[in-house]
Amino acid sequence: MRINGEVSSGLGRAHIFMAQKHYQDQFQDLMGTSVWPGTLNLNVSDTDLLGYIALRLKSGIDTLDASEELLSQAKSVDIAHIEAHRIRGFLRDGVSFGGATAFKARLDFNNDSVECAVLIPDLTRHYDVVEIISAKFLREHFTLSDGDKVDINLI
Repeated sequence: MRINGEVSSGLGRAHIFMAQKHYQDQFQDLMGTSVWPGTLNLNVSDTDLLGYIALRLKSGIDTLDASEELLSQAKSVDIAHIEAHRIRGFLRDGVSFGGATAFKARLDFNNDSVECAVLIPDLTRHYDVVEIISAKFLREHFTLSDGDKVDINLI
């Protein structure tokens, strides 16, 4: 499955979570390497949004903001072959760090590609923003700016 999205700036808070050793150890198991302590955010719409909502549903994430029509269409997207990887949350000093679901992928831009994963946090505010993790700082590696269009190919 392919998802095309438009690069967008996030809240700038992902590094707080992504740098946690508990998460990095699990990303190491998933990706074979540690990952950049941040995410690349992509806004998705139209048929790409349907695929992303299907992944959210597979993750068990409620998509409250999506219309019943979108949810119904997303349920018909065939993603049975795409493996979900659970990222466990944890508790540290009375602070809860939530879990997530990751789907291995490849990001393609300007005839270059990088292994990555779509990360769907259990607690997220937007149903139309895809968060991408990778060993590389993707904005720098690809010289990406807000508004650039990239392809994510789930594997």
